[in-house]
Amino acid sequence: MTAVPTSLLPDNTVVGSDGSLSVAGCSMLELARDHGTPLFVYDEAHVRARAEETVGVFGDGAVYASKAFLCRAMARLVHAAGMRIDVATGGELHVALAAGVPADRLILHGNNKSPREIEMALGAEVGRIVIDNEEEIDRLESAVRSGLARPRVQVRVTPGVEAHTHEFVSTGQDDSKFGFTVSTGAAEHAVRRVAASPQLDLVGIHAHIGSQVFRARSYAEALEVIAAFSEPFGLPELTIGGGLGVPYVEGEAAPSITEWGTSLRRKADDLGVSATLFAEPGRAIVAAAAITLYTIGSIKRLPGIRTYVAVDGGMSDNPRPVLYGSGYETFLPRAVGADRTEPIRLVGKHCESGDVLVREGRLPADVEVGDVVATPVTGAYGHSMGSNYNKVLRPEVVFVEGGRARTVVRRETFDDLLLTDVG
Repeated sequence: MTAVPTSLLPDNTVVGSDGSLSVAGCSMLELARDHGTPLFVYDEAHVRARAEETVGVFGDGAVYASKAFLCRAMARLVHAAGMRIDVATGGELHVALAAGVPADRLILHGNNKSPREIEMALGAEVGRIVIDNEEEIDRLESAVRSGLARPRVQVRVTPGVEAHTHEFVSTGQDDSKFGFTVSTGAAEHAVRRVAASPQLDLVGIHAHIGSQVFRARSYAEALEVIAAFSEPFGLPELTIGGGLGVPYVEGEAAPSITEWGTSLRRKADDLGVSATLFAEPGRAIVAAAAITLYTIGSIKRLPGIRTYVAVDGGMSDNPRPVLYGSGYETFLPRAVGADRTEPIRLVGKHCESGDVLVREGRLPADVEVGDVVATPVTGAYGHSMGSNYNKVLRPEVVFVEGGRARTVVRRETFDDLLLTDVG
């Protein structure tokens, strides 16, 4: 088995003459020593480059899907690069506003926005609210009648397009909890109702087909449906969603943001779409920008069966393998170019046999307890979907650039576990 593919590592990766890994001028082994593990390490310039690439293709329609990873530093970074930010809960809205992002650059999503979340959004005067169901129309109209600001809104529709991805992250098919279904007539009814409402300013149609999508044709199919659907209404905005896939393991390939965006814009031109095209990548912005560092605490070799390598993290910092069966690569930052000849299963410290980070990994044969092991492409849906299961502490997150590392999310402490525990 060969060395880990460098194409899966952050943009500003350098392998030293001794085989050790540095990202943006920072040694991964030194970061693990100084900051502890588990540790999420983000190449800040990598994130900025992907955000600017998105703005270069979509202009003012470039939107960062913050659920992939959000903290105040992340919100400031993508905002400074020119992106809008979508938020799906009151919590995400609160963090983005706390980061100083202007409310009119925020878009509120969600299939079950509470009255409190709607009041927060209208009180802050967010840029857009994406309406997902009839109850939200009622809630928005009631809030505006009570004196809150009249919002600009998009209506989310389900175009009936299969994204060919995991069922848990597929959202564009008719059988979905999201949006108004085009094929049943529900979408047209909703758009006409919103357009006629004096409390709502309808500015666009929104669709999203899923996440971790490699099949570009699915986006073209969705765009055909929603362009035809929205054309009679003459609205100025059309959102195609996000979900562009990224490679996680050797052998996978995906379009770049520019390739994806250019194909969408070309398709929109072919369809005669005059509306501003919005797109909402998240994973494609941050996933490959980060690696996660762990420390090996035990190695269990079962001859003829497998070798278990247990680390100081697990499903609490990356639940994707448990939820979706997602694959990752494994390597040792002290020996990036080494042949990974030993098949291993990378497991966490939780009291679950299913606590598996990498089911079919490989490491150099000289791997030993105390080694730092890394999993690349962990910048999306790892920390953001993490938990305190078994009361494990959530990891620290650092951004690295120009040889300097800065903590953007501190490591939790045991006392943090008691902050909301009223005894």
